[in-house]
Amino acid sequence: MTAHTDQTEVEPSPEAARPPAPPDLDYRLRQQAILSEFGVEALRGTDVDHLLQRAAELCAQGMGAEFCKALEYQRGADTLLVRAGVGWGPDVIGQARIGADLASPAGFALKTGRPVISNHLADETRFRTPQLMADHGIRRAINVLIENRDGAFGVLEVDDTREGMFEEADIAFMQGFANLLGGAIERQRTESLLRAALARQDLLAREMSHRVKNSLAIVASLLALQARAAEDPAVQMALADARSRVEAIASVHDQLWRQGDKDGDKAAGEGEGVPGELDLAPFLEKLVANLASGVPCQRLACTACPQRISADRAIPIGLLVNELVTNALKYAYPPETHPGGGEIRVRAERQPGSLVVEVADDGIGLPAEFEIGRNSKSLGMRVVGSLTRQLGGSLTIPARGKGACFRLEVPLDG
Repeated sequence: MTAHTDQTEVEPSPEAARPPAPPDLDYRLRQQAILSEFGVEALRGTDVDHLLQRAAELCAQGMGAEFCKALEYQRGADTLLVRAGVGWGPDVIGQARIGADLASPAGFALKTGRPVISNHLADETRFRTPQLMADHGIRRAINVLIENRDGAFGVLEVDDTREGMFEEADIAFMQGFANLLGGAIERQRTESLLRAALARQDLLAREMSHRVKNSLAIVASLLALQARAAEDPAVQMALADARSRVEAIASVHDQLWRQGDKDGDKAAGEGEGVPGELDLAPFLEKLVANLASGVPCQRLACTACPQRISADRAIPIGLLVNELVTNALKYAYPPETHPGGGEIRVRAERQPGSLVVEVADDGIGLPAEFEIGRNSKSLGMRVVGSLTRQLGGSLTIPARGKGACFRLEVPLDG
């Protein structure tokens, strides 16, 4: 932004020929303190109207003036709207407009970029006195430009009905306010554009997740049809396993879409949703519920604490839980030894620096030759090993009195 302090339109007066009086040091120091106070507000503020009003209040205070107003340039109408101010009637703020042409003091400051001091408006030959100022008995005025990289925003003006002299040093004080306002307005406009872009990105991501989920649901349905048409039980089982894996991935995208809607509402009020993330708890609960619906004789329970996690991690975790639960459903409770089935438990909790996910049962336990990873004879266990490596985690099998327990620990950032 540009601070205009070098060229000033000042009416000629007899006082100009006199030696300048010594500046009132206390007065100028108080102005600097007020300007510094506003600088902190301008850096932290998020409401343009509030900042404009505070600038008007503090600027009037620092100048010892009766009136101050912040004017916003209305390009289409070529006028200046009184956006904020002090000293004016209730029907002025947000409603009154003055001309933005070169014949008005504020318009001249706007169009030329040069500060304007007019200490005797009644005798002014350079400008006309706007009707608003005449109605309030304004005798003198000082104007500075508010601008930033987007161009001119408007004008900051201090007015007074009393005799007196606005000085060159007052321009520096007011221009400081104008420069801080220009920067704050530009920052807030940039942040607004960024929020809109993020909202658009989130909308596109959720729409994509919705489409992917629908496509995967179609694939799962085709696999189910193929399984029913197959005569070989081994082929049927393989297709059923493939369908289960596809449904696990579809569930992630379904949660991304559904939770994205909730997070979008929350983000509008609280700024909390993050695109591409989901809450692990409802995701695992839905995954386990889907698995349980196909085996009414078994009891599946899921206990998961709320935990935001990226889709890149949710998909392999979901697939891994899917494989371990499916394995337990097949082998943990054989009908000959457990005719009534049994319970399979899924638990997920946050620990310092990591996420722990367990799948446990109280069945017959694991065979002596059981292996996880590349050397396993089971495709499912090879998938489990690959997913564990993908997550950068560790999978252990804690010793138990009965049944089996798989414990996955995944490091988390932050």
